[in-house]
Amino acid sequence: MEDRFGRFSLALFEISRHWYRLAGDEMARHGLKAPHAIYLTALYRSEDGLTGPELCQRCGRDKSDVSRTLALLEEQGFVVKDPVNGSRYRGLLRLTQAGRAAAEQVCRRANQVVERAGRDLTAETRRLFYEALESIAANLRDIDKEGDLP
Repeated sequence: MEDRFGRFSLALFEISRHWYRLAGDEMARHGLKAPHAIYLTALYRSEDGLTGPELCQRCGRDKSDVSRTLALLEEQGFVVKDPVNGSRYRGLLRLTQAGRAAAEQVCRRANQVVERAGRDLTAETRRLFYEALESIAANLRDIDKEGDLP
């Protein structure tokens, strides 16, 4: 009998471990850590800026983690929070020029790594792979919301 859970779990953990190491190396160039990459890239992909709750949703992180990280990114000059209707609460988060430069480099490097990691996949295999990953993620999200396994 095939151990699908074992293969699935091991592959995810190995991908995650290597991703964090590569992201950490890249982010260290900017005085940041691996988890900060997800925030920079999410803000980079949103030209109009994002609110804190939107960033939580896009990054799959909780409010306290986003709040701590944003404080650090603001302090280091990578992010600014533009007030909305005169209030910083629910203000729009945007990358500064330094933040944009860091995010561009991180995105460029990430694209190179993903391209190299999947170099032996055909376009069709890659499409099916991402379709399957998205389906598994959605199903796990639903199971998690239900709070109990069947």
